[in-house]
Amino acid sequence: MENELPKIDLPEDVLTGVLTDSVILNLYAHFPCRIKAEIVVLCKKGDIDASINLVDYHVSDNSFLVVLPGSIFQVNQIRGDVEIYFAGFSSDFLRSLNPVKSLLDITYTIKHNPVVPLKEEMVELIEDYFKLGIRTKEHFSLENRELSRHLYYCLIYAISSLYSNRKVDTGNLSPAERISQDFGQLVLDHYTKEKNVAFYASKLGITAAYLSTIVKQTTGRTCMEIISNMVIMDAKAQLKSTNLPIYQIADSLNFNNVSFFGKYFKRYVGVSPQEYRNSKSND
Repeated sequence: MENELPKIDLPEDVLTGVLTDSVILNLYAHFPCRIKAEIVVLCKKGDIDASINLVDYHVSDNSFLVVLPGSIFQVNQIRGDVEIYFAGFSSDFLRSLNPVKSLLDITYTIKHNPVVPLKEEMVELIEDYFKLGIRTKEHFSLENRELSRHLYYCLIYAISSLYSNRKVDTGNLSPAERISQDFGQLVLDHYTKEKNVAFYASKLGITAAYLSTIVKQTTGRTCMEIISNMVIMDAKAQLKSTNLPIYQIADSLNFNNVSFFGKYFKRYVGVSPQEYRNSKSND
């Protein structure tokens, strides 16, 4: 049994298309998952609230979005009609590629600024790319990885251009901001096993008291709020999207017993895990 959020990958190397029905997207709303693939999206029309790695983003008309492999993604709310072009590349396909310097150079930027508003002329250019990918898949077999690689590399160079002017200057981060970012990444990596602030402080080589002060100052949230948010998000996803017994969900999140898990869950959600599972609400 995997002690993580439900994982989403693609059944084929490349998947492209366009969504014009918000009902389909709403089927996936409120269920966080860890994306194993790389997903790129052009939102020509839409009003969508989503979160990536616990950070909330608003995706609206003429927005471009990149979801990197390993990201925790959740659609929170969709309002009105949508027109969304997308291309996804499976984890297996990504492993077959040679590292692309253009992507490596902007990975940090994408991670911290995944949504980019586009000018009208750029929207048309990116839309043409997605349409080319869709037509190519209709007329040629994308089982040929060489063709798929060319489509991917073409997209990467376009992404590099889009994000080049939005680069995050890590040199301008204060020591406190850097600590908070490192803490957030550690939580994403270890929350299923570790809920003690002292563990994360030790990893960072500082005291728990100092870490707590820094995180509160830079994020407005306590360390425990950030940790518990991840734990509860994972628990909610498993309760709603799997049929796993509650004791197995508790075990996957490293609780000593199901009773302790139940008390922890109710403290933050207001209802027991079973009550949440039985409820019609996905919130």
